[in-house]
Amino acid sequence: MIAMGVIDLRKVADIYLKLGRIYERVMSIIDSFKPDELSIEAPFFGKNVQSMLKLGRAQGVVIAAAISRQIPIHEYAPMAIKQAITGKGSASKEQVAGIMKRMLNISDESMLPYLDATDALAAAYCHHINTMKRGVKSSIPAAALHSQKAPKSKSASWADFVTKNSDRIHKS
Repeated sequence: MIAMGVIDLRKVADIYLKLGRIYERVMSIIDSFKPDELSIEAPFFGKNVQSMLKLGRAQGVVIAAAISRQIPIHEYAPMAIKQAITGKGSASKEQVAGIMKRMLNISDESMLPYLDATDALAAAYCHHINTMKRGVKSSIPAAALHSQKAPKSKSASWADFVTKNSDRIHKS
């Protein structure tokens, strides 16, 4: 991880201005960091239709920014991201954040109070895991990569997961 953040738009009232700010910020991030690929959480279906539409528009703006710079886009379902990170597709955002923090040795000072930042980091890490499974070489230096692999089979419970993955458990 080089950087982690969120785009805080709470003070922007106009939805179209929000979308424009998202596009501008993502373009700035792309131009600054020059990523090879974009990994994004696929839209999900929830009970609040208005929230889903707003999220879909924001995702579309991010995808448009990547397309404008000819960056390949990879979408992962929320459950697939959680499965890759925690071993359980129904894991909470807090569980995903905690595991990302431990796996990548993110200091308390670097952790943001917004779980959206660790969700995005988890989507990127999920893509890294899937890329490594396909045998695609990464442009990231080997020393910067964590050797973590996704579990090969589903665990019936957390106890089963812990038993099968004792190398992934960090004791405080």
